[in-house]
Amino acid sequence: MSTPAPEPTPEPTPAEPPSTEAVTDLLGALAYGSLVAFDRMAADARLAPDLRRRAALSTMAGAEIANYRRLVARLEELGADAAGAMEPFVAALDDFHEATAPRDWLEGLTKAYVGDGIADDFYREIANFLEPGDRSLVLEVLHDTAYTEFAVAEIRAALAADPKLANRLALWARRLVGEAMTQAQRVAAERDGLTDLVVSGSGDLAGIGALFRRLTQAHTDRMGAVGLNT
Repeated sequence: MSTPAPEPTPEPTPAEPPSTEAVTDLLGALAYGSLVAFDRMAADARLAPDLRRRAALSTMAGAEIANYRRLVARLEELGADAAGAMEPFVAALDDFHEATAPRDWLEGLTKAYVGDGIADDFYREIANFLEPGDRSLVLEVLHDTAYTEFAVAEIRAALAADPKLANRLALWARRLVGEAMTQAQRVAAERDGLTDLVVSGSGDLAGIGALFRRLTQAHTDRMGAVGLNT
């Protein structure tokens, strides 16, 4: 059983180009997310039960730094200071990761699969509101399929060996979603540019509602794909 791909979303060209402030906010959030992902994966690799898995996760951590550099380069093209663009997102992302520190290898993989999956779905939707160059950049720095497939294979194998783990990991996943929503609301309240991008790109309240329904369905499908829809 393969991991279900997210439902394709429309790729509209924005009626008006998004503001530089909005694009800077989005790329700043992505850049800091990539930097934190590198730190997190490198730390989680040390929880790996063997060298093969440790090496696999460490390799993926290296890809996050490559993504970070691409995002920083684009921020500089926009005339933004990369550190300044990332700073508004430091507290929310750090608080999320502090509140959801995994206790073991499987919790770390579930966090990556669920948390990064939700974030990727959101950024994939928002990319549709950008001009082509920035849209391509955002889509290219999202986690690749090898990363997802690795996490899926590990979680499925663990559940096959011990089905009782499903309840614990499902509860953990729900906690991750709750913490992610809390911090997302915090960012939305503080960053007008990013919020305006979502609102204007969606078109109206019906468009925003449809966007969040797609995100919810993608999350449900993702949980079901690994047997965590208990």
